Amino acid sequence: MMEIRGILRTRHTQAECVAASLRPDNLQSMRTCSRDGHVVTEIQGTSLRSVIASVDDYLMNLSIAEELCSLVEER
Repeated sequence: MMEIRGILRTRHTQAECVAASLRPDNLQSMRTCSRDGHVVTEIQGTSLRSVIASVDDYLMNLSIAEELCSLVEER
């Protein structure tokens, strides 16, 4: 069986807020934290199609979380 692993690391001014916003949507195969101004998400799976779909969903959620945290910071 094939095992796929990857790490997504993105820089954010509100990294802790973004990571906290993403965590509730993580699947069991994902872990998200904030480190040194970055959001770091580890993902793993056994199906390439499933991992790609999870990363696609994650990136959309990341965009929304970043926008939300920016709005909160402005207020």
